[in-house]
Amino acid sequence: MSAATGGRADSPIILTLQLDAAAMARFEAARRAHFPPSRTLVGAHLTLFHALPGALRAEIVATIAREAPAAPFPMAVDRLMPLGRGVAYGVSSATLLAFRERLARAFAGHLSGQDRERFRPHVTVQNKVSPAEARATLAALSADFAPFTVTAEGVQLWAYEGGPWAPLGVVSFARHTGDVG
Repeated sequence: MSAATGGRADSPIILTLQLDAAAMARFEAARRAHFPPSRTLVGAHLTLFHALPGALRAEIVATIAREAPAAPFPMAVDRLMPLGRGVAYGVSSATLLAFRERLARAFAGHLSGQDRERFRPHVTVQNKVSPAEARATLAALSADFAPFTVTAEGVQLWAYEGGPWAPLGVVSFARHTGDVG
């Protein structure tokens, strides 16, 4: 995992999937085009867990490292998902679902209600708009949508402190690469 120095010890930890640079550029461009700028606190991301206890940071990192796939893996971005007040790209991957399930079992006693819900991997590119605007965005994105593949490269840890997230580090999916703080 890369160096992790930020975040208060009691700040909830958010886990997101680290995606390849080309995928992130594509998702960021869509997010800039469709997400209300006044509501944008963080960049495009695929959330694995919304709020794990900050006091368990070392245990969380160790668990991710133990359960992580041994190498980066491909995932299909195979659909657009209406969110009612936004739009997301839906992601499919048996490897991702199995990994996330292993982590959910390991963190079972610490999961928020939201994190206990069924996991539906996605990258939100629009949220907090009117239903009509969301439908228009979905139609516009659907006009030229074709499934594509992205690569999962690791897990990013973030401290939630009420606004933009503070980066804590990354656990890579390549064994013995990266460092943890």
